[in-house]
Parts: sequence; C-alpha cells; structure tokens
Amino acid sequence: MKHVLLAAALLLPTAVSAAPTPPPSPRAIADNVEEARLRAIVEKLVSFGTRHTLSSQTDPARGIGAALRWTEAEFGRYAKACGGCLTVETPSQIFTGRRIPTPTKVADVLAIQRGTLDPKRVVIISGHIDSRVSDVMDVTRDAPGANDDGSGTAAVIEAARVLSRHRFPYTIVYAALSGEEQGLYGGKVLADYAKAQGWEAIAALNNDIIGNSCSSDGVCDAAHVRVFSEGPRWQGGEALRGPQRSLGGENDAPSRNISRWVDGLADDLSLGLDVRQVWRNDRFGRGGDHTEMLNLGFPAVRFSVAIENYNWQHQDLRVENGVEYGDTIDKMDFPYLRKVVQLNVAALAALASAPQPPAPVAEGAVSTDTTLTWEPVRGAAAYVVRWRPTDQANWTESLRVDAAHGAELLAPVAATANAPAQPTRLRSVLKGVRVDDFVFGVSSVSASGYESPVASAVPGGAFRPFIPPATAAQ
Repeated sequence: MKHVLLAAALLLPTAVSAAPTPPPSPRAIADNVEEARLRAIVEKLVSFGTRHTLSSQTDPARGIGAALRWTEAEFGRYAKACGGCLTVETPSQIFTGRRIPTPTKVADVLAIQRGTLDPKRVVIISGHIDSRVSDVMDVTRDAPGANDDGSGTAAVIEAARVLSRHRFPYTIVYAALSGEEQGLYGGKVLADYAKAQGWEAIAALNNDIIGNSCSSDGVCDAAHVRVFSEGPRWQGGEALRGPQRSLGGENDAPSRNISRWVDGLADDLSLGLDVRQVWRNDRFGRGGDHTEMLNLGFPAVRFSVAIENYNWQHQDLRVENGVEYGDTIDKMDFPYLRKVVQLNVAALAALASAPQPPAPVAEGAVSTDTTLTWEPVRGAAAYVVRWRPTDQANWTESLRVDAAHGAELLAPVAATANAPAQPTRLRSVLKGVRVDDFVFGVSSVSASGYESPVASAVPGGAFRPFIPPATAAQ
C-alpha cells in the first residue's frame, strides 16, 4: 500500500533551475533519530526514582514534579536552538478519582511547533511520563518506568529535537503526559486543551510501551510495531448508529484510516519495521491516553510493541524463583526503539506537510454509477479517490483527480425552501462502480507530493468531531 508519498516530479514543472531546495524527505529527517539520545533520555527519566502521579511535585530530584520540570527544560533547550520555533506550555487540571483520593494537580508538558500555513491544523505525538509498580497507589517505591512509558516519552522528546530543525505547513505538538496510570488524566488534559485552543487535530500518535522486543515466554519480535485503532467512531454515539447501519462505517473511522496510512508509510520507509494493524481501540480490556482524544472526536491511534513482557511492567523490582520483575532499562531494546521513533518522526513530518483530508460524501443508490463530492481543501493540488470491496481490509482501487482531470468543480448553490445551501464542491463520478458493493474515500495531495490519510465517505468518516446533521444545520 505504497501511496503515502506521490512522486513530486509528477506535480512540478520540468524547469527547476530557479526552484528552492526541497525540504528533506520524511525518511531523511527520521534518519537523524539517535539511539544514544533515546537511551540518555530514558536513563534520565529513570533517575527520578519514581514518576508516580501522586509522588512529590516539589522535590528537586525525585518524583513527578522533577521529571516534568526536566522535560520542560529540554523542550526549552530545543526552542532556543531553533530560534524560538517551539512554544512550551504546561496545561493542568485538578482531579480526584478512584486512584486519586485527594485533589491533585495533573500537568502535561507540551512543545508546540506552529505551522507556517495553517497553525490551527495540528498533528500530535504523545507519551506518558508517569510510572507505577505493582500497587498503583504506591508512591514511595522506585518505579523506573523505563519502557512504560519512558520509551514513549523519549520518543516525544527526541521527535521534538529532530523535527524542530525544519519548518512545516501545519503544527506539530509534542506532548509529555502525566496521570495515565491513575486513569488517563493527562490524556484528558491534552484533549481538553486541544478543544479549548480550537485545534483541528488531524492525527494524534500515542506511544505507550514501544521499547522492548521480547516477552516473558521467550517470544521475540523486533520487526513489527502494533498500531491500535478504533473501527466505528465512538464519538457521536447514538446519533451515528442509524446512519452507520444504513450507509456503513464499521471499519472506517478516521483513526482506522490513520492506521492504514501508517502501515503504508512503514512499507515506503524500509526501516526493517512493519506495522501490525490491530483493529481495536487498545489492547484487550485495556486503555491508553489516545482514548481521551477519541472521546472528543479527534482521530488518534496507539503505537505499542509487537510483544509485551508482563513481568517487566506494573511490577515491583524483585526476583522470584529466578525470574526478574520490574521495568528497568536493561530490559529495553534500543535499536528497536529507534526504529519505532523513526516511524513516528517520518509520520509527523509527512502529516504536517500534507493537506487536510477532505470530507467526501458518496451517492449512488439505485444507480450503476457512484458519485463522490467534497469541498476543496486548502493546499491540495490534487486528490486520490479510493475504493475497496466492503469485505477488504485495505483500499484496492484508486483514481487521481483534480479540477481539470476526473473531477468537476461545482459552483456554490444558494439555499432554497427545500434544501440547504451548498458550498463550492468537487464532484467525481465513477462509471459502472456500484455504490452497494464498495467503500469509498478521498485523500488530498499537496503540490510537493504529500498525500493525506484517506477520509472514508461514510457517516463519521471526516477528520473532525462528528456533529449530527440536524445540529450542524442550526
């Protein structure tokens, strides 16, 4: 499924003597990820003893407060190095709950690299900085949290270092979250902040446990990373159930299409790392911070290792019957971690360079043809119409179109007593393709060849929070 980056030569004029030097490719940018830096970041995080959310917020050397302040300082160093291209924010909320018995401040540390074309359009990488041992309420024992989730936090910090050297049309947010082990509170802080800022979050890449490659039963896999994604969109609730039952959408939430897109990107990059798409929101019966983004309608996926080792997560440091327990740095596979971070960095670079996915609508009931319409997307030079049989996992057919070839530009239509107004739209008709038998979608392509994820032409398929039609019309 190698369609993430289209050849720029197909889109640019042949005379290029006066053209500016093109930016590095996502792969070239990702090659700057350094294994030694990832190790150094995890070592520093482990040095705080515990990063439990309920640990000290004021101790200068131990606890969650010290870890958050160090992360803020790291982002500050990168901001200075890039001439102020990063803005560092520390949103927080006060929570109480089953695992937070007294009111406690839960803070995130964000570095925001604003886009040059549309700063409100945002892609996010996140990992949680807090850690725990066997007893989730134990704030005193050492909780190294090297892999869970020092690895994800290292991915966030290293991505900020590498990507802040470049400029992108759209905003990248680097988010170190706390409160995950106590109930996904840091994810909620991030989601609420994104909504309050009016961000159009196109993709949130949550990295949680991405740094080991062997399980307790001896099974090892350093060639795959799992990407978890929801299939039917959760946000929208009952208002979506009826339209989805009639028109589809069981396997086409925006997050599912991000998963497909990342899978294709991994194939293109040839990192020695393949994506294993797991088609559920998270691991069986478990959760992660991306869920809070999904709850507010922002597309999000989770990256996690191919093989988890349950002896090395959520465990007191100990040896029992010759078996070592605990999430320590010596259990990590840093060459593997580097590959996962490279994939994330390349994904962020490509997503922050691609236009926003369209919001297509499919029509064709009782017709031998299918018609797709969508509003033009800012920054898009072309579009790719894709479709697949309803029982196929990935897109099987495609047609590249623009306003001059394969798509007709429709003028806006004023509202009437019987119909709402229609904005300027593009229309593409697939002759002889029956709407009953396929799922359809459209992606946007920039002039430099970056293709967005596909947005499926199903209820809730658009890369924005779902608003019921009756509400949207008010």
